[in-house]
Amino acid sequence: MRTPVVRLHLDDAPAEIWLKLENLQPVGSFKIRGAGNAVLAAPHEALAAGLVTTSTGNMAQGVAWMARELGVPATVIAPHNSSPGKLAAVERLGGRVVSVTWDEWWAAMEAGGLDGVDGFFVHPVRDERVMAGNGTIGLELVDDLEFDTVVIPWGGGGLTTGIASAVKTLRPQTRVVVVEPETGAPVAAAVANNGVPVPVEYTPSFIDGAGSGGLLPDMWERAAPLVDDACAISLAEAASAVRVLAERGRIVAEGAAGLAVAAALAGRAGAGRVVCIVCGGNIDPARLAAILDGRVPD
Repeated sequence: MRTPVVRLHLDDAPAEIWLKLENLQPVGSFKIRGAGNAVLAAPHEALAAGLVTTSTGNMAQGVAWMARELGVPATVIAPHNSSPGKLAAVERLGGRVVSVTWDEWWAAMEAGGLDGVDGFFVHPVRDERVMAGNGTIGLELVDDLEFDTVVIPWGGGGLTTGIASAVKTLRPQTRVVVVEPETGAPVAAAVANNGVPVPVEYTPSFIDGAGSGGLLPDMWERAAPLVDDACAISLAEAASAVRVLAERGRIVAEGAAGLAVAAALAGRAGAGRVVCIVCGGNIDPARLAAILDGRVPD
């Protein structure tokens, strides 16, 4: 669906903050755009054995949704720290979850699949059709609003590449700011290192849709010319932003979505009119309750 762009009214904010509400998509995140585009563009006969993806939960739901629409099975390769709520949603959609360690999951994402798991593989990041689907967010933004900066959470780079490609083509002067959790911020490290990727420490957190210990080289090659700046956000800042969205905007957002808003609230996205991509709202109730109670979830 075409999602709305709404103003976050905060008198003390360092910029005029707007929100692109991808949490309102049928699966609760932007991932249905890329999943839908990739699957519908594939040869019909290639889909007969079902769909497969690697995901911490949101692309999993997008792929499972498309599989249900087409009447084929869906299998999701998920890391052990995935949100239980997201995986439960996959199963409600009829998908099967294969749980692996984080390292095994990252290897499966790099390899484009897992031995013994058959079906049409939808890469959550590298597939150009997925990136193009994500890019429709940028097209809608340019249609709907004049803005100076767009702030995008970085998971694997597919969301940034899609949105930034569209926005930079139509409005080259627009700034693109990438945001990650400080528990795993390889883009911020690369930007600080003159654009050259370096390994970083990664610790899993409640922000399960962003952050890692490294960059997929081909994705950074695509994204680097489009990214103007990057910043790392603490878990406490991200949790606070999720709480602000709930209390002041009546918006339910997951941890990765809180990153973009936290960056804007801290002034790290600059002044002027700033659009934050609220990438999803699939947060476990217990984690949301902890955040609303003023705590950082485990």
